[in-house]
Order: sequence, then structure tokens, then C-alpha cells
Amino acid sequence: MPSIGPPHIAHTAVGKSDSIDAYAAARAALSGRASSAPKDATVAGIRALHNAARSAIKARTAALNQITHLLFTAPETIRARYGQLKGADRTDTLARLRPTGDAVHVAVLTALKSLARRVKELTAEHEELIKTLDGEVTAHNPGLRAAYGVGPDTAAQLLVTAGGNPDRMRTEASFAALCGAAPVPASSGRTNRHRLSRGGDRAANAALYRIALVRMSSDPRTRDYVARQTAAGRTKKEIIRLLKRAIAREMFRCLTTTVTVPGIADLRPLRQAKNITLTAAARHFGVWPATVSTLERGIRRDDTLAHTYRDWLNAA
Repeated sequence: MPSIGPPHIAHTAVGKSDSIDAYAAARAALSGRASSAPKDATVAGIRALHNAARSAIKARTAALNQITHLLFTAPETIRARYGQLKGADRTDTLARLRPTGDAVHVAVLTALKSLARRVKELTAEHEELIKTLDGEVTAHNPGLRAAYGVGPDTAAQLLVTAGGNPDRMRTEASFAALCGAAPVPASSGRTNRHRLSRGGDRAANAALYRIALVRMSSDPRTRDYVARQTAAGRTKKEIIRLLKRAIAREMFRCLTTTVTVPGIADLRPLRQAKNITLTAAARHFGVWPATVSTLERGIRRDDTLAHTYRDWLNAA
């Protein structure tokens, strides 16, 4: 019996993993082995915004690299004047240039000015896309967006990986395998250990990695866990592997069930009604004012602090 060839699949800008998923789904459907519904189009808007934001940041990085390389090879006077500037100061200064001098100086300064303006335009474009993406992601899955360390970019990537119908993933283990966060035995002799899977969606794996780094740096529970694992003799790579697997379990729960997000809209008006400053509130709880501000604006979720903060404001 002749084999059935793969159907034609258009490779678009949505990424290599989407084409692979479409190919696998088509083969499974043709062979009669498909047992679950494929991805649908409910996250198509999030995918489009996510790709556009990623494209803008890649173009911005390329322009910044070009500025750095131009300054390395620029005439000494230009290199001495602008080579020491860093970050936004360098971009702002170069964008305001008025090229003068001989032909070489004018050409180099004109190129630097053009690249700096491109960086500023792409930065503004990226910020606008991320703001729109944040609104779409929050409306689609507020529980996922409210999870600690999950920003608009990582939330969008996880939603794209899971697809519009996450019910197609039967267990959290299958989602971990899809994200390349399932542990793989790598024991040898008397050494008993595991490593991360090299398969799965690498973009989703990178999203889990970024969430793990954020929690390792600022989440008290995660920092305590890292300290315990370090004392037990685990390396940083092993700890991150464990964290990514645990985060994959939490993200699967956010993707497949309705997670209640406690309201925080009343916190700022309540504080302002009591004439309490951010500094005074932060001093009372022993945190930075920025921590209270991000909590009030919904940028960072901390249910325990939110409840304690509300009770304190009501009693003040």
C-alpha cells in the first residue's frame, strides 16, 4: 500500500514550531491516530503581536550592535567623544547629532545619527506593542499573567505554545515535555542525576527559564528553596532544572483551569483616601516603595502582601 505523503503546509512567520505542530497534526489526522482536537485560532492575535514585538526588539538589537561596531572603527575624535557613552545616554546624544567636519566625519556621524534614531523608533514601537500584548494576554488568561515572574512576553509565548485549546494537553507532564522541561535520566556509574530534555518548544523553554530567573532573584519562597538545594549539594543548573519543572506544573494549571486573581484596584484609592504616602506604606512593611507601587498597579502579584496591605489600610 503506497504511503501517504505529507500535505502542503505553508511556512509562515509564526515560527518553526508551529509548522512542525501543523505537520504532525495533519499526519495524525490522515492516519486516524489523532485523539484530541488540534490548536485553534483563538490565540492568533496574541501570536501576531508577539511576533511583531520580537521582530522589533531584534531589529533594535541589530541597530545597537551596528552603532557599537561603527564606534570601534570611527575616527579617533568621534571614538573619544562618543565611545564612552552607554545605554540611553549614547542613543539620545547620537540622535541629536549635527554632522560636521570632513567627508569621512560627516559620513560616520550621519550613519550614527540614523541608527540612533532607528533605535529610538523601534524602542517606542516595542513598548507600544508590549502594552497592547499585555492587554490581550490579561484579557485572555488573567491567572497566567498574574503569576509571579510572568510578564507579557513570557505569558504570550506560553499561550502560543499551548494553543487556543489547552485541553489537548492531557497532563501537566505532557506540557512539561512540550516545553522541554521534563527530566531525562543521565546517570553514569555511581552518579545518579537527571538533565533537561533538549526537545520540545525551545521558545517555551526559554520562557520558563526567564520566569525561574525572576523568581530566583526576587521571590522569597524561591530564594529559600534555592538556598536549601544549594546546601544539599545541588549545582545551579540542577536547581534551575527543578524550578523549570515546577514552574511548568504551575503554568499548566493556569492554562487549563480558571485561576482566581484577587482584586487590587481598591488599594491605591484606599491609600490615597487615608493620605498615606508610598514611602510610609513601604517603610511599614519593610519593602521598597516600588514594590508597593507595582502591587497597586497590578504589575507584580503578591497575594499575601496584598491582603496584609489592605487590612493595614482599613485599620489606619
